[in-house]
Amino acid sequence: MLLETINGPADLRTLSDSQLEELAGEIRTFIVGAVARGGSGHLGSNLGVVELTLALHRVFDSPNDRIIWDTGHLAYVHKLVTGRQNGFEFLRKQDGLSGYPSREESAHDFVENSHASTSISYAHGLALAEDLRCERERRAGRSPQRNHVVAVIGDGALTGGMAYEALNNLGHAGQRTIIVLNDNGRSYAPTVGRLTAGVSRLRLDPRYVKQRRKAEEVVRQVPMVGQHLAWGLAGARAGLREMLEPPIFFETLGVRYSGPFDGHDLPLIEEALRNAAEYDGPVVVHVLTTKGKGYPPAEQDTEKHLHDTSGVFNPEDGPQPKGPGAAPSFTGAFTEAIVKEAEARPEVVAITAAMPGSTGLLPFEERFPDRFVDVGIAEQHAVTSAAGMAMGGLRPVVTVYSTFLSRAFDQANLDVGLHHLPVVYCLDRAGITGDDGPSHHGVLDMVLLSKIPGMTMFAPSSYQELQVQLHDAFELCDGPVSLRWPKTAAPVVGEDEVGHGFNARKARSGSDICLIGVGKMLHICLEAAELLAADGIEATVWDPRVIKPLATEMLADAQTFTHVLTVEDGLREGGIGASIAMALSDRTAGTDAAPRVEVCGIPTAYIAQAKPDAILAELGLDAAGIAARARLILA
Repeated sequence: MLLETINGPADLRTLSDSQLEELAGEIRTFIVGAVARGGSGHLGSNLGVVELTLALHRVFDSPNDRIIWDTGHLAYVHKLVTGRQNGFEFLRKQDGLSGYPSREESAHDFVENSHASTSISYAHGLALAEDLRCERERRAGRSPQRNHVVAVIGDGALTGGMAYEALNNLGHAGQRTIIVLNDNGRSYAPTVGRLTAGVSRLRLDPRYVKQRRKAEEVVRQVPMVGQHLAWGLAGARAGLREMLEPPIFFETLGVRYSGPFDGHDLPLIEEALRNAAEYDGPVVVHVLTTKGKGYPPAEQDTEKHLHDTSGVFNPEDGPQPKGPGAAPSFTGAFTEAIVKEAEARPEVVAITAAMPGSTGLLPFEERFPDRFVDVGIAEQHAVTSAAGMAMGGLRPVVTVYSTFLSRAFDQANLDVGLHHLPVVYCLDRAGITGDDGPSHHGVLDMVLLSKIPGMTMFAPSSYQELQVQLHDAFELCDGPVSLRWPKTAAPVVGEDEVGHGFNARKARSGSDICLIGVGKMLHICLEAAELLAADGIEATVWDPRVIKPLATEMLADAQTFTHVLTVEDGLREGGIGASIAMALSDRTAGTDAAPRVEVCGIPTAYIAQAKPDAILAELGLDAAGIAARARLILA
């Protein structure tokens, strides 16, 4: 196999066109097989950039030339051709190959880039650093070789405001930077936005470049013809201008535009990149690719093109949809609940940031298309537009992954919180998430949101609790509200195990120690209580349900114990356990009855990829670890 002979980018430069075509096929087969066997990986996005990646590494001299991937989930081919083929056996597994670029893995990886819309900003900074380095060398009497800086950004990432900020500054500064616009019409879901829609309309047409000047001349002459003819041509002129939007947009900012080019025509892409490398300033190279290219199951997945897979599958058949016997999920509970609430409340509007399927909003979109908003990868805009909706009398629900809400904390704090607006944040993938590594763990939301005055925070511990709490968020709250839930399966409980309103719920009674488990950690505390009972230690276990404000009956009961142990899957410092400790300290101030409070949570560190249960166990946040901690503090 040709792939086995590729140990670095230099090996690609000796191959003929026919060999490169053969290699591209081998790479697609390799990636499908690796993801299928490992049961986890981003598939469609990587299948779409095979030829583009080969062209980049044939034209540019990585790692001397810096190639930045936005987002990094499409860097699998890059990893393959930079000497990491053997690592794919442990892709996205504990101590294995990261699903994103990793500076620890290779000198070819410059940015551990897994949150979108950042590559052009990185490139701007690197290009300025190159300019200054070359200037210093010239002053020292040397003839410096300037390294190229290349940002590969998907059209979906162009929906993020940070990309526009970077383009604006880069065009003004004029640093030599090559921006490869990977246009596949999608982010996680189909890309939204006026510019990206215009980008996608500029499909490969051999007449495009030749006819552009002629077309512009026609547009200029339209006002000179007869009035009736002008009316007849008005629509054509508007359409023509719309077709020209992307070039006009980029070049108005001072960034040269070239393309569009067929992103699967490797010689054509190489030529376009070589031409761009000669330009003395920022330039966009617009390439058209197909997400899931060459793999029928990905091409036929109309929603995500197998963007992200979960579970081992047969490469010939592709991943199969989960059957009716699949474990219930918190996301599934939310899907049912948000549709039910919207049916009863015409003012409910759902907002997502390019992830309607992953956050469970597709049924809502189908049922209420005029009350569904996908802003693209633009969390800041999502939150502030939700503030405007709330000011207009709507009840907006912002549904994002916990890790992505941190990008919009300022908006949540000042645009929503300061105005005490009834925006509901529904945070999927909260806590330790696993395979995606440190950038995707949702461990900041409780620390951040608990610092917003007037914020009400729910932490459901079961399928049913989530639905009750979403209803209460609309029914009982007149200001900002958050609900958080994990990626793991949702326990299904009986009616007597569901709370109501702002009350906490005592899940177990005991006299020796008080355990308080936030959200999914409730069931771990209950398991720990069983282990302690085997040793003759009886524990009370509380489900706080509402983590801000804390329920007075739970605090009153907890202060009667000599030892209280809180457990959460968010950061320990400044989190909910810290709030409980402070509340108990205030309640017992001036007495000698203050309980000792032990706060258990995630340390302030970047947690590497592994399965969630394995990470929690390593951190002492499984049942055995909590029981051991309880025995220690009672000793």
